[in-house]
Amino acid sequence: MIAFVSGPVAALTPSSAVIQVGGVGMLVQCAPNTLAALRMGQEATIATSLVVREDSLTLYGFADDDERQTFELLQTASGVGPKVAQAMLAVHSPDGLRLAVARGDAKALTAVPGIGPKGAQKLLIELKDRLGAPTGAVPAQPHAAVAVGPAPWNDQLHAALVGLGFAPREADEAVAAVTPEAEAMEKPNVSALLRSALQSRNRTR
Repeated sequence: MIAFVSGPVAALTPSSAVIQVGGVGMLVQCAPNTLAALRMGQEATIATSLVVREDSLTLYGFADDDERQTFELLQTASGVGPKVAQAMLAVHSPDGLRLAVARGDAKALTAVPGIGPKGAQKLLIELKDRLGAPTGAVPAQPHAAVAVGPAPWNDQLHAALVGLGFAPREADEAVAAVTPEAEAMEKPNVSALLRSALQSRNRTR
């Protein structure tokens, strides 16, 4: 298992980063909140989990070991693959997920693209004894770092939403819904805007 990668950031996209390790570029799939803390050319250490499939080897990256361990625990639930697990961590912090499961908060889980009411109830049952209790305070916005990369905030947000399972038209509507919030920011924070877009989607169900 590759527990982490460390090195200069060679490239960034709305859904991945390339970390240069010993002359090799390691492509790491990351949620927007993890990417928000990275800067081109700067040294970074990312906790990772390698997902092995018959036709692929995919490295998923996280801000810390807690996120990585939560990602792996989430996949022990039936119907939860790496993409859904990553989407859950894009919407909620590890402690946010622990709190939702501890409280039986199905609505919090349905804020994640791809999880409906029935799926949320099933996950609450399966994850109840696996995630453990919250370890600390649950921040409203876990990552305050501004988004990076050459693309405008709206392009980054659109790509992140599509990557989380939104249809392009739905992503367009979500971007439009949070545009006033983005315009009020001195520097639009894609991570914060993504969470607002997902929460808005949940409220409109």
